[in-house]
Amino acid sequence: MKERELEYRKFVIAGVATVIVVVYIIRLFTLQLMSDDYKKNADSNAFLKKIDYPSRGVITDRQGRLMVYNQPSYDIMVVENEARGHFDTLEFCQTLGISREDFDRYVATMHDRRRNPGYSRYTQQLLIGQLSDQDFSLFQEKAYRFPGFYVQRRSVRQYEYAYAAHVLGDVAEVSPADIEADDYYQPGDYIGKLGVERFYEKQLRGEKGVEILLRDAHGRVQGKYQNGALDRKPVPGKNLTLGIDLDLQALGERLLEGKIGSIVAIEPSTGEVLCMVSSPSYDPHMMVGRQRSKSHHDLSLDPWKPLLNRSIMGQYPPGSTFKTTQGLTFLSEGVITDKTPYPCYHGFVFRGLRVGCHGHGSPLPLVPAISTSCNGFFCWGLYHMLGNTTKYGTVQTAMNTWRDYLVSMGFGYPLGVDLPGEKRGLIPNAQFYDNAYKSGWNALTIISIAIGQGEVNATPLQIANLGATIANRGYFVTPHVVRQIENEPLDTLYTHRRYTKAPKWAYDLIVKGMRSAALGGTCKALAHYDFAPCGKTGTAQNRGHDHSVFMGFAPMDSAKIAVAVYVENGGWGATYGVPIGGLIMEQYLKGQLSEASERKATEIQNRRINYGTDDR
Repeated sequence: MKERELEYRKFVIAGVATVIVVVYIIRLFTLQLMSDDYKKNADSNAFLKKIDYPSRGVITDRQGRLMVYNQPSYDIMVVENEARGHFDTLEFCQTLGISREDFDRYVATMHDRRRNPGYSRYTQQLLIGQLSDQDFSLFQEKAYRFPGFYVQRRSVRQYEYAYAAHVLGDVAEVSPADIEADDYYQPGDYIGKLGVERFYEKQLRGEKGVEILLRDAHGRVQGKYQNGALDRKPVPGKNLTLGIDLDLQALGERLLEGKIGSIVAIEPSTGEVLCMVSSPSYDPHMMVGRQRSKSHHDLSLDPWKPLLNRSIMGQYPPGSTFKTTQGLTFLSEGVITDKTPYPCYHGFVFRGLRVGCHGHGSPLPLVPAISTSCNGFFCWGLYHMLGNTTKYGTVQTAMNTWRDYLVSMGFGYPLGVDLPGEKRGLIPNAQFYDNAYKSGWNALTIISIAIGQGEVNATPLQIANLGATIANRGYFVTPHVVRQIENEPLDTLYTHRRYTKAPKWAYDLIVKGMRSAALGGTCKALAHYDFAPCGKTGTAQNRGHDHSVFMGFAPMDSAKIAVAVYVENGGWGATYGVPIGGLIMEQYLKGQLSEASERKATEIQNRRINYGTDDR
């Protein structure tokens, strides 16, 4: 019996010993292979890795004028394992001109694993960012009193002008999501947040360099590790040249002062965006340095939404500018010819339905219908297209055919401009109306889409692109704000032509109508210009006052500029849209405004629209 007990105890002791050995092996494996805490500790004692940040690429306008550049900035970095208990916190705060509460907040942010997932007490961590030259100088004088603290030199963005904030965007500290999405970034790095700065972040940011310094047991730098053999020099970011004309951008922002809306101008042959104005806007200088967070917060709370780029995010009814697309579709599908007349009894009147129109001659064919912006003509055209069961079989097939033309012209989906946040607008299809009208629908149900109302929505960029497409007689190049990237070709999306479903001969007729509108129709305020402008007004209905819209281009042949103007609650298209469009074309084509035009620009600039709750 005793022998069995001894045998049992022997196995128990052996088992316990085995478990202890296994536990030690697992722990050693974890410490040596799975955890880098000791490695970090050893490396931090022996090496100091200094990140050498590259200069960010500068941004110029199409004439080479500097718009965005870099200026020196300094960050305070800390290795907590070195700094703990070795410095006077009060003196540190006094040196940098911050309160103890500010210091505690900076430390808490650094320790917050959600905001700083790469935190380690053994490596350099950002404590305070973007010191001024003056604060940096004061800190340098006393740096020897603050062991474990280091100055990291980098650069921050600066803006030469107070224009084009929505196009340029801004730069700010990376978020945890940015770090998770791209391992290039670490806490304290900067990244483009909006506009060109965001879209071309990888080109602008360059590549970081690193300098590895060797330290002794007391933490004193002894020199470069392996004489700098493992150092890496930073690669500067690539410079960008925009298609933006700074003078044109400045004029556009001036003309939209006190108004909500957008101006977009495009060079038809290349798709380069010449100006992109969204109003209200803000001064990009507000988004620089340590004030950026407060400025962004204040702007985000502004009820007029100055951070919203209405040029690509505003989705509006295009109004009568849309009639040009209808003429193209009806001609292409054989619904009308250039001689087909439709009546207009102060509007489209049929089976108890009435869509009003202003007084003009009747009946009339396509060209004068464009010139006078006749609602009746285009309502009749849509009615006959959607009701043609002989050709299409069903209203659904006809509707989807209509939709396909509009999509080919750049509506209904994002165009692909090189800016983040572009919206798609809305071009309804048959399924959309099948879902909306369960009991059935026909052309009369949705007749208002023929004149750019109803469910149709477009961005100002899409409307400007329509003007460029008409100027080109049937094709467009995807609009883009960057004209050239240093030592890198543009994406082929911004160099290839995109042809629509409508033929060139149909576009020729639309051009005739738009030229007629400029000479004596709804755009007759353009008649005095000598550069042969073509235009189309729009008065988009709204819950409050109507929106004032214009789309045009010049010269009529070999157009150099296409422009769209959208002024919320501005009334008739001729009230704001036409005169603003004319001034934009004159500035670009002539290089300056005439004295008479300058007076007109000042008068428009000083006009303010009283926006009430109902109007918005």
